Amino acid sequence: MKVLVTGGAGYIGSVCGEELIRAGHEVVVWDNLSEGHRSAVPPQAVFLQGDLADRDLLQRAVLEHRPEAVIHFAGKALVPESMRDPSSYYRVNVMGGINLLDAMVSSGCRKIIFSSTCATYGLPEKMPMDEQTPQKPINPYGHSKLVFEQVLAWYAQIHGIVPTCLRYFNASGASAERGEHHRVETHLIPNVLLTALGQRKEVEVFGENHATPDGTCIRDYIHVKDLASAHILALAREKPGHFNVGTGNGYSVKQVIEVARKVTKKEIPMRGQPARAGDPPALVASSHKLQRELGWKPNHSGLEEILTNAWDWHRAHPNGYAD
Repeated sequence: MKVLVTGGAGYIGSVCGEELIRAGHEVVVWDNLSEGHRSAVPPQAVFLQGDLADRDLLQRAVLEHRPEAVIHFAGKALVPESMRDPSSYYRVNVMGGINLLDAMVSSGCRKIIFSSTCATYGLPEKMPMDEQTPQKPINPYGHSKLVFEQVLAWYAQIHGIVPTCLRYFNASGASAERGEHHRVETHLIPNVLLTALGQRKEVEVFGENHATPDGTCIRDYIHVKDLASAHILALAREKPGHFNVGTGNGYSVKQVIEVARKVTKKEIPMRGQPARAGDPPALVASSHKLQRELGWKPNHSGLEEILTNAWDWHRAHPNGYAD
């Protein structure tokens, strides 16, 4: 299948492109390189540099390459930033997504796998969360993703688009060649490992008085290769659906740091900071629906394997893609 991967120069998108190619698919990457890295794009993929806001360029690219499916990663994804600048989140995540859908309609491409998020749920009343959990986002990032899920439902009804929404939990880990490198790094695991490498003085722990056993936030960490496999399985679907992608196991910030100390054999100092606005204390997934309907299994998502793979990549690429 020919697959257009938006955001395919980013962390998750580049690993998914690698796995798609390994599975025999043809990959066309669309990325504006605001966060992604050109060198992260697999060499077998066609690379197109462009922005979702450029409606005409996007229309021409989709009409020229005629993908049979789209995997849509491109977007803004930082909760604290969304609390400071909500406008950019609606412009990129909603309006940019609508430009993509209109290009798909024009070209006759019907299938889209959308990179959604557990942040659409907000503060859940029970855990692990299944897909019936009410969606009540508590930050503009989560709300922008929920709005686009709703847009997809209308395009399915009106234009025959077939969307699969994958609600991610915390993507983590690395493949042998591709890992996590953001220009401004806010994610826990890379910051922990950069501290172990001596590139940071300490790990900042945001909030130590949450309603969790050790006071720090709990998250469900999913290996990026397991995340990629969910997208590849979703390509075979012929009807709309929405699925959580997580492991059902939650680890606190302090637990992640402890396992990282074991893996890296480094001290990894940490320092407490105030809790961040819009940060839920705990988010853990139930992925039974994904396992039942698509046959998905998290094969690499043990925390020690995640940290080992990520540590191997960071040691091999101490400056990330700047090498």
